[in-house]
Amino acid sequence: MIICAISCLLFQNILAQTAYSFKIATDRMLFHDMVDKQQRLLYQKDGSFKLSPDESINLQLADVLIRRVDRLQEKLELDTLMTGQQKVKSLKSLETLLKGFNLHKNHRDFPAAIAAPLLAAFEECLALDRNGQSIEPVIARNSYSVGKLLIDCFTFPTENPGVQSSRTLLLTKYLELHPDEILPELNKNPGYPLADHFIKVAARRDIRKLYDYAAARNTLGNRIRNHPDSLVKMIATIAASKSGQLYFPFLDDLMKGGITLADIDKVKDNDFAYYRLMVKTRISYAHRMLPPHRDSVMGMQALTERMSSKAKQYFIREINALHSVEDERVRFKRLEGLTPQELYYLVVLGEDEIYTSSYLNVYKRIFQRMSIPRSDSLLLSVNGDYFRKFLKMAAGYNTLSDFLGKMDKENATTTMKAFVIRLEDAQGLEEAVDVADSYSSIMDKDPALARFILDEAKWNYERNVANDNKRGIVIYNLLKILFESADTASRTDLSKQLGIASVYNHDYQSLADEQGRVIQQVFFYGDEDRDGQLSYESFMGMFRGRPEWKVQTNENWATITSVKGKPVWIFANRPLLGSDDPDARAQAKLNDYLFEKNLKPTIVIHRGHSYHLPYTLNQLAPSAKIVVLGSCGGYNNLNEVLTICEDAQIISSKQVGTKTVNEPILQAINNTLLSGRDIDWIAIWRNLGSRFTNNASKEKFDDYIPPYKNLGAIFIRAYRKSMGE
Repeated sequence: MIICAISCLLFQNILAQTAYSFKIATDRMLFHDMVDKQQRLLYQKDGSFKLSPDESINLQLADVLIRRVDRLQEKLELDTLMTGQQKVKSLKSLETLLKGFNLHKNHRDFPAAIAAPLLAAFEECLALDRNGQSIEPVIARNSYSVGKLLIDCFTFPTENPGVQSSRTLLLTKYLELHPDEILPELNKNPGYPLADHFIKVAARRDIRKLYDYAAARNTLGNRIRNHPDSLVKMIATIAASKSGQLYFPFLDDLMKGGITLADIDKVKDNDFAYYRLMVKTRISYAHRMLPPHRDSVMGMQALTERMSSKAKQYFIREINALHSVEDERVRFKRLEGLTPQELYYLVVLGEDEIYTSSYLNVYKRIFQRMSIPRSDSLLLSVNGDYFRKFLKMAAGYNTLSDFLGKMDKENATTTMKAFVIRLEDAQGLEEAVDVADSYSSIMDKDPALARFILDEAKWNYERNVANDNKRGIVIYNLLKILFESADTASRTDLSKQLGIASVYNHDYQSLADEQGRVIQQVFFYGDEDRDGQLSYESFMGMFRGRPEWKVQTNENWATITSVKGKPVWIFANRPLLGSDDPDARAQAKLNDYLFEKNLKPTIVIHRGHSYHLPYTLNQLAPSAKIVVLGSCGGYNNLNEVLTICEDAQIISSKQVGTKTVNEPILQAINNTLLSGRDIDWIAIWRNLGSRFTNNASKEKFDDYIPPYKNLGAIFIRAYRKSMGE
C-alpha cells in the first residue's frame, strides 16, 4: 500500500507539471511537455504504475523513469554552459528515449528492468554527443536492448559520429542473442562486415535454411556460394543442383568423405536403390550416435524425413492399396529384395499409414529373411534405432510376445528395461509417448509384462527423484499414473490425478454454442480408387431419409441439421476429384462459410486415408473439443491436434478407418447429442463393443482407441500442464 501511495504521488506530480519547480524558457516549454507526455504513458488508466507484477520493482522503475527523468529535465534546463539549441536537442533525445521505452517495454529483449542502465547510458551519451564524440563505447558495453533504444536518440538533427559503427555493433549483439535470425537479418544487411562469420554459425544451426538462402540469386546467396568454409561450400554446391534435396540426407557422409555426389547420382532416380542407400546411411549414423561416441550428425532430420516419405510413397501405399489381393506374391511384390533392416525401417517410419495386414506381413518377412531369426540380433543390426517405436507397434499389433520370444529370456528382460529407462534423455516426447501408448495393449495381452513395466517406471521415477531431474520426475510420475489407470480394478481417476480436463466424458453444454447448436465439421477427400467417394456416400446414408435429419447440398458441401431433439448441425465437404484439387477448394469454401456465419465446430471428424490427415490438421478449428481421426493416432498427429486444441478428446485408430466402425461411433455420438445428454465414453464403448462380436468385426473395433484409453494423448496433455508449456 505504501508503494502504491508513492506511485500515485509520482503520477500526481507528472499531472501537475504544468507548473514546474524551476523556470523554463517559453520556447522550450513544448519540449518539456513532450517528455512529460511520455512519462504519463507509463501509468495505467487508474493512475497505478505497473510495469512489473512486483510492487518493489515498480517503485524502483518509477524512481528512474519519473523522479530521475524529472531531475534530468531540470538539469538540462538550468545548465548555463548549454545553448538553447543544445537544450532543445537534448530534450528531444530524452523524449525519443522514453517513447522507445514505451513502445518496446516488456517485449522480447526489452524487460522493464533495463530502465536504470538505460537512463545512465543515455546521460553518458548526452555528454559525449555534446562534445562531438562517438557514442559507440557506451553502446559497446551495454546490452542490445539498451543500445537499440539509445541509438535512435542521436540521429537528429545531426547524426552522432558513432551511430553507423554502433548499428553494426547492435546487429552483432542481436545475432548473438537470436542465432535463428541470422540469415533473414543478413539478407536485409548485405554489407554487414561480419557476415562470413555468422554464415558459418548459421550453417551449423539450420542447414535447411542455409540451403534455401544459398539458392537465392542475390548478394547473400552469392556470399554463401563463395564462402571459404567447407560445410557452407558443400551446402551451396547441393543448393545449386536440381537434385539438391536428394543429396541432403547424406550431408554428413558427404562432408566426411564417406560418400560422393557421384555415388548418390547412381541411385537417386531409382526409388528402391535410393531407399536402400538411405537405410545403410541411417544405420551408420545411428552407430555413431551411440556411446561412447555420441557424435552429432548433420542432416539427420532431412534423412529421417526423406526415408519416411520414400517408405510410405513407394512401398507402404503400394501394399496398402492391394489389401484386397489375396495372393501375397502379388500384393507384396514391391518388397522383394529388401533386407530385414530395410523392412524394419518400413514399419517404424510408416507407423501412421501402414495397415494391420501390411504390418503383419512385413513383420513376418523380417524374420523369414534372417539367417538366424533372432529379434535381439535385429535390434543390434540397426544399432537400436527406433527400437521403442518398433516395440510399441509390436504391442499394438499383438506381435510383442512373439518378438520377445525370439530372444533369450535374459535379453528379453534387458530389452524391456531399456524400453522404459532414460526417457528423460530422449529429445522431445515421442519416445515417452510410445511407451505410454503401448501399455494398454500389453496389459490386455500380457499382465505379467505390464506389471514388470510398471515396476520399471516406478524405479525410474525414484532414480529421477534422487537425481533431482524435473523432466524425468514428471515423465515417470505420469507414466506410473497412466499405467495404474489401465488396471480397471484400481479405479484411477486420471482427470483428477493429472489435473486435466475429463477424458471419460464430455458435457453437452460445452459442445453447444450460444444458440445451443452443436456444430460438427467432417473432412472428406476425393480418391482415384473412389474410397473417399464411397465413404462419403455411406456417411450421408446415415442421414438421408431419416425423419430426425434434414439434408441440403450444394456443389461444395452438404449441410445436415437435426429436426428432432437438440439442434445438431453437421457440415461435410464433398469428396471431389480432379487435377486442380477440387476437394481442397470445397473445404476452403466451407471453411470460409463457417467463419462468415460464426459457426465454430466443436466436433471435427477426419474421413480418409492417413496421408490426407495433414490437410485436415492444417484446417483444424481451435474450437474443436472432440476430434475423430479415423486413421492413425501416432505421436505427430496427436501432438499437432493438442497443439491446436489443447484439451481435445481424441478418438483414433491404429490403421485407416473403416465405415463399419466409424459410422456406429458417429451414430452413438449423434444420438447422445440429440437427446441433450452428456457424452459418456465408457458407456458408449461398452455398448459398441456388444455390437462387434465376431472375430473380424471385433478386431476392427479394437483398432479404435477411445479418449480415456488414448494414453499417448493423455500423456501429452498432462506433460504440458505439469511443465507449464
